[in-house]
Amino acid sequence: MSGRELLRLAAGSLLSYRLRSSLNVLGIVIGIAAVILLTSIGQGAREYIVRQFTQFGTNLIAVQPGKLRTTGVPGAFTGTVRKLTLDDLDSLRRLPGVEAVVPLALGTARVEAGERGRSVMVYGVNSEVPRVWKFGVRHGRFLPAGDPRRAAPVAVLGTRLKRELFGEASALGEHVRIGGQRFLAIGVMEPKGRFLNFDLDDTVFIPVAAAQRLFNRDDLVEIDVLFSDAWEADRVVEAIRRTMIERHGGEEDFTIITQKEMLDVLGRIFDIVSVSVGGMGGISLLVGAIGILTMMWISVNERTAEIGLAKAVGARPADILALFLVEAALLSVAGGAVGIVTGIALARLLAWALPGLPMETPASFVLAALGVSLLVGIASGALPARRAASLDPIEALRAE
Repeated sequence: MSGRELLRLAAGSLLSYRLRSSLNVLGIVIGIAAVILLTSIGQGAREYIVRQFTQFGTNLIAVQPGKLRTTGVPGAFTGTVRKLTLDDLDSLRRLPGVEAVVPLALGTARVEAGERGRSVMVYGVNSEVPRVWKFGVRHGRFLPAGDPRRAAPVAVLGTRLKRELFGEASALGEHVRIGGQRFLAIGVMEPKGRFLNFDLDDTVFIPVAAAQRLFNRDDLVEIDVLFSDAWEADRVVEAIRRTMIERHGGEEDFTIITQKEMLDVLGRIFDIVSVSVGGMGGISLLVGAIGILTMMWISVNERTAEIGLAKAVGARPADILALFLVEAALLSVAGGAVGIVTGIALARLLAWALPGLPMETPASFVLAALGVSLLVGIASGALPARRAASLDPIEALRAE
């Protein structure tokens, strides 16, 4: 029996019981659709977060105070043995492979211009921010280079902050008050968007010493290190660790975080989510497989005479086996295809309803889902197919 004949006979048999066939593949449809939808959300979130971190470049190392095992918002952990200082910054700047360093003193303050004002995040940094963080300046210039311990009263505004304070007028050369202190606006940043729900455009950048004075602190919440492409991250991390331990009296009371470590942690989280999603879909697929098995078993009982007649006129057991396996495969593949279409449609509908929700449906997941549904169909149809193939034609005709 040719493959075309097998497909024609199998499809005709399934179409004879449309309602029963549809109900039996419902579990596969639900399982595949759930996996596609949840995987699209998870993969979209993964891609979104990776883009968020890599927008600052891939050669960044962050040094934070305190021996932390997990990451968080810079400055959220206090009570360390020894604080990070500008002297630490100078020591790290001299290390081989280090191209630039950025100190960070962070806080929230009200920024005012005339009658307008708003509370925003204030970043106390140095002139290396555009190079290290990949931030561009749209108008004017960034903070001037020089000794970070000298607090020049100048500021660079984020695009949203500039718009809120000055509208369409130029902010360059205008004075703003930050926490009650007077600063000269010398630049406006290019739009950067949001980073993990932080609006990077609703900010202001001032010299690190000015920020320390503004927030009445002499320490740093973080030091960011940009290292050369010619150096491996592990070598630079080890050099930073040795230098900081030496400076901190032999204690490792600080945390070094690379982008690779952050992405690895996120990857493990998403892997756990993926396994959970697969488990949920697997339950529905199991239900669908049981439905196909039940239907095929009933079909064998109902078609006993047909099987006996086919064998009596020359059909081989292999032909009968192939016929029932093709029927089971068609059922499961049809369910998988409908599930894929349903899952993608739901993902697109959700993305349309929630524009901020990242969605990504990789083609590999679609092909894998179709392959899994095929395997489920063949596995669930194997036992009924073997039973049909092993029927004795005389006994089958006599039973009818």
